[in-house]
Amino acid sequence: MNLLYDKNILHSKEPGKPSRRKQLYNVNKELRDYLIRWGREVALPVAYNDLLLFRFSIPLLDKNGNDTHWERVSYDMREWEYLREGLVKIYAILKIEGNYVYNDHLDVASIDYCPFGNSRPFRIRIINKFNDNCDHYYIKQADASRIYGLELEHILSSNRVLFFTNYNTLVEQHIPGIPGDIFIQRELDGEHTNKVRFAKEFVKFNEHCFIRLLGDMRSYNFVVNVTPDIEGYHYKIQAIDFDQQSYEGRKNMYLPQFFKDNYELVKLCLSYLNKESIEQYQAEERTLMTFRLVSSKLRMQALMNIMVKDDIAPPEKINQLKTELAEFYNQPRFLKCKTMGDVLKLQMKQKLIKNLQQIPKDKRHFVFR
Repeated sequence: MNLLYDKNILHSKEPGKPSRRKQLYNVNKELRDYLIRWGREVALPVAYNDLLLFRFSIPLLDKNGNDTHWERVSYDMREWEYLREGLVKIYAILKIEGNYVYNDHLDVASIDYCPFGNSRPFRIRIINKFNDNCDHYYIKQADASRIYGLELEHILSSNRVLFFTNYNTLVEQHIPGIPGDIFIQRELDGEHTNKVRFAKEFVKFNEHCFIRLLGDMRSYNFVVNVTPDIEGYHYKIQAIDFDQQSYEGRKNMYLPQFFKDNYELVKLCLSYLNKESIEQYQAEERTLMTFRLVSSKLRMQALMNIMVKDDIAPPEKINQLKTELAEFYNQPRFLKCKTMGDVLKLQMKQKLIKNLQQIPKDKRHFVFR
């Protein structure tokens, strides 16, 4: 069923709001062992809880005076000196192979805090004192469902995601790009924007999110990267928020097309693409995901073996999602799923089965047995 080509989507209701304050799920021993095995668990000099010891904060406003939901935080001098040194070391671990020889010309320019987000993140701004060039990274509370989302992004998308964990601390790289809501507002109708190519990218992004059950992809939860080419511009949409990986109960929460914030992008697709083109681009994304899946078969198998036994969503959300997917596909097997990992595993098999049938059995058997 090609939902994206249904004209009624323009008048459909938004699929409800995601859980405003999602429960955080602890990283269990099996997932911790996985993180250690694949180089994600690293000893860090500063923990998330250390950053909570700030003395006061001031709201950060954008250039138009609007609240950004971020706060600039300050610490007493003794705490600040300890944090500065540790945060620069974390940047070295994240970006320059843990080589501290470059730390003398790096410094912490600021620390911002967002109490609005599920993971209540801190944004660390690192500055090169020699040339004033800045970079960012984030420190958050470690949440199992978010970690699954980051790993699935790393394995199943064309993006390589850099993150580390250390007990209850999660460190993530900054993902550059134009925020989706800003792109829609300022760039979508620009004279140099290739609307056909961007519509194609949104179709593929919509399909990708649904296959791997990544929810809440409203326009401010993804970024757009624009690449000049000999025949205009190419576009790439990349998720930047993984809090809602396999968590919500409503099926439509995993389809970016249904969010009011993405209304203009759906209109764009319906204006510039026909049904056959949309189906072609969806098939392209499924093909790419299948080959990524097979090329990372050992890692994917290890991750799914843990996820199918893990508790990362309330029972009522699991029951709602498996019921809606069973009805959507007319596939009663979904009703037998007991965890969100079970639902995701069957969802990927359901969506990728035709592509997997083209792969030799010994290559595709690893994750869907």
